Amino acid sequence: VPTPPCTCRGRPARTDAGDGPGARERILTAARAEFAERGYDKASIRGIAKGAGVDPALVHHYFGPKEQIFAAAVETAFTPALDAQAVVVQGPLDSAGERLTRFVLGLWEDPVTREPLLAIVRSAVANEAAAAVFRNLVYTRLMSRIAAELKLSDARLRSELAAAHLVGVIMLRHVIKIEPLASTELDQVVMMIAPAVQRHLTGDPAAT
Repeated sequence: VPTPPCTCRGRPARTDAGDGPGARERILTAARAEFAERGYDKASIRGIAKGAGVDPALVHHYFGPKEQIFAAAVETAFTPALDAQAVVVQGPLDSAGERLTRFVLGLWEDPVTREPLLAIVRSAVANEAAAAVFRNLVYTRLMSRIAAELKLSDARLRSELAAAHLVGVIMLRHVIKIEPLASTELDQVVMMIAPAVQRHLTGDPAAT
């Protein structure tokens, strides 16, 4: 008598789930695509599993609920931006504003890095759970490290103001696409923005 298939919950059978070498990476790739196309609210574990060619239970096994797979997908997509701290310390702090501005805006000029970052921003704007994940990542993995390099009593506020300025430009240039900012050459945008970012980082707050 053949053994009936197991109907219990938990990790799916390896032969049925698409598990094996690369399964975790396929799930992350599918998750980034799902969040980019549908946003956080409409993205689903089932849709992610379909895109990765695995059973939905395997997505839960590796990552847990949707919030946790979003956090994992965000961290992977956000990894290039983490080099911003190294950019700040590559030279003197009195020219860090230009380096940081060019580096951060440059990430958004490249379609390879822009598309996953756009998915993150759109999800964070529309959903508080996604915003909390993004907020924690931006501060703990990036801005706190930049603040540590400033060695000033108000370094955290300064680093957050610099980030706010850059994010505002990114939103207008790449998300809302307001002209002429959206089509202005990167070099010109950097030239006009960098002094303000530098002032946020190291300038005298009382200066006019």
